[in-house]
Amino acid sequence: MHIHILGICGTFMGGIAAIAKQSGFRVTGCDANVYPPMSTQLEAQGIELISGFGAEQLELNPDMYVIGNVVTRGNALMEEILNRNLPYVSGPQWLADTLLRDKWVLGVAGTHGKTTTASMLAWILEHAGLNPGFLIGGVPQNFDISARITESPFFVIEADEYDTAFFDKRSKFVHYHPRTAILNNLEFDHADIFADLNAIETQFHHLVRTVPGNGLIVSNGREESLDRVLARGCWTPVECFGSERGWQIDADNRVTLNGELQGTLNWELLGEHNRMNALAALSAARHAGVPVALGLAALSEFKNVKRRMEVRGVVNGITVYDDFAHHPTAIDTTVAGLRHKVGQAKIHAVLEPRSNTMKLGVMKDALPGSLKNADRVFCYSGNLGWDALGALAPMGDKAIVIDDLDALIEAIAAAARPGDHILVMSNGGFGGIHDKLLKRLS
Repeated sequence: MHIHILGICGTFMGGIAAIAKQSGFRVTGCDANVYPPMSTQLEAQGIELISGFGAEQLELNPDMYVIGNVVTRGNALMEEILNRNLPYVSGPQWLADTLLRDKWVLGVAGTHGKTTTASMLAWILEHAGLNPGFLIGGVPQNFDISARITESPFFVIEADEYDTAFFDKRSKFVHYHPRTAILNNLEFDHADIFADLNAIETQFHHLVRTVPGNGLIVSNGREESLDRVLARGCWTPVECFGSERGWQIDADNRVTLNGELQGTLNWELLGEHNRMNALAALSAARHAGVPVALGLAALSEFKNVKRRMEVRGVVNGITVYDDFAHHPTAIDTTVAGLRHKVGQAKIHAVLEPRSNTMKLGVMKDALPGSLKNADRVFCYSGNLGWDALGALAPMGDKAIVIDDLDALIEAIAAAARPGDHILVMSNGGFGGIHDKLLKRLS
């Protein structure tokens, strides 16, 4: 069977392409911008890529067009698919119907931590010899790939609440029908498609409706929003983490379940958020049959995900980090984690407000508080539709706003001294700032 994927170079759709190819499908695809690293990864697997969405691609005559949510009405290829009544389906729907139907799906949902928690969970299952398949929105360094399909019944997936496609406005995760579902946290995000927090809670409620009675919901016991979701209807056993109702971890990393000691977590990851992620992964893995002691042993060897507090280089005693943080809560926990690690050393936080929610300025007033643990803040304001300087004004001269990338790099380099830490936060490529900054510092 031949599938042609529209929007193939996104992390999720690229992952679908990879596991479809591994499963024996002929896979071709197109995107507006076909460029590394995804293009290189896909071409290495024998997947033909086409730049642009020209209607001439219909000549490929695939059995099915698989549509990513980057595709909108007005797209030339999509319009011809519709005009000719050709078969098409969304990426999540195709994945669920074609490859996940007979799998024990472990879905990881939440505003924050999906990629890291899914990576932890996949690694625990791998360490236990269960050989799971997975599709994760990042690259777990224990695997060095973001997606694979195996003969194992277990499949771990990052369960995103963003909408499915232009023709299906339900969240992606409603398609996956997980037997084990992690609800990691729930805050307002994706202001481009959700009107308010209640709208997102409704989508999470739809997810809860799909989890079977012999499954398990692993829910953050500290989140009132998730309590409200479960109160709207739940037909599945629930294990909570982060509260007295279930899994807890203390300051010495001792893990307990309902007050009973399970073991100690020995690792080097930073932050309370990662400790919570670990509890969620341990609970979900236990549901799949992995003893807690084995799960803890696996996490002691967990290498985290690329772009999660990843050290990109050290030049003249100055350390440059790359982190995916793009929401005020994630920014706050990331900076706080680095502060805990480096003590009184100077932290220069470099922020690109790039996500759709951040570009809309919905959360701009929360930025000063989220950056409080940094000594200096550099904000890139290129292509922003709101006043970043005004939003960061409560920080006084601690915050610098610049709309030119080269000028931003010069300002950071001028301020940094040996022993300092530069934390770059963006959910995009940020114009290659990491390598440019390291070169400038040298």
